[in-house]
Amino acid sequence: MAKVAFIGLGVMGFPMAGHLKTKGGHNVTVYNRTAEKAAAWAEKFSGKSAPTPAEAAAGADFVFVCVGNDDDLRSVTSGENGALHGMKPGSVLIDNTTASAEVARELYAAAKEKGVDFIDAPVSGGQAGAENGVLTVMCGGDGAVFERARPVIDAYARMVGLMGPAGSGQLTKMVNQICIAGLVQGLSEALHFGKRAGLDIEKVVEVISKGAAGSWQMENRHKTMNAGKYDFGFAVDWMRKDLGIVLAEARSNGAKLPVTALVDQFYGDVQAMGGNRWDTSSLLARLEK
Repeated sequence: MAKVAFIGLGVMGFPMAGHLKTKGGHNVTVYNRTAEKAAAWAEKFSGKSAPTPAEAAAGADFVFVCVGNDDDLRSVTSGENGALHGMKPGSVLIDNTTASAEVARELYAAAKEKGVDFIDAPVSGGQAGAENGVLTVMCGGDGAVFERARPVIDAYARMVGLMGPAGSGQLTKMVNQICIAGLVQGLSEALHFGKRAGLDIEKVVEVISKGAAGSWQMENRHKTMNAGKYDFGFAVDWMRKDLGIVLAEARSNGAKLPVTALVDQFYGDVQAMGGNRWDTSSLLARLEK
């Protein structure tokens, strides 16, 4: 059993921190910007809450962070009362936020200055994956630190991999989002075409999902997409944030991402339709408007 802090109790962080307590058996203290949510977590999981990130992190062996973006991440780690100000030498800061590779490298260096280790560890699997403790975790950092952290991360994960040095976890998450963006657009166009052609979508998917066209998105989202329901999963606002990170990195490294850039614009169209909180499969709604 380790002493653990968890900072950021959104739709992902709340259940992830819960798994660290229940499945991992760790002594968990949480912090959330909205104190009421931290209190609710502490009551539900018989844990503790703290009034600042630094106080949550004090004495912890592992400190997890799962917040919104680069600025939020800097605020709760190196800002006033940030976690790094309370962490003890030899402890590990593990960031589950989907953020830039740049901020991951920045925090790696800032942590080292304080005698603290750092792993960037963005996740994939969405809210359902977090609630069921079956996330995929893509890590960047030092090998020996990863081996120390992995048994703790396992509490909320199905797959955990070290992808390379600091920032590599975030870069791998960018690859993940590139794949998803193109796939969902392709699935949306396929369903749209099939419906316009008068085909029975359920029969079509039953057949093609067993071949090369099959995917997780097809298996798990085609029914809700066909019904015009988009309240199941990762929100468009968050996908646009992620794709913004991807496209910024591509401008830096020279990668050419024409389809990703186009799909990002399509998600902008969905936002203009009022679909900010719809899930990413709502690209179909844009085609059917």
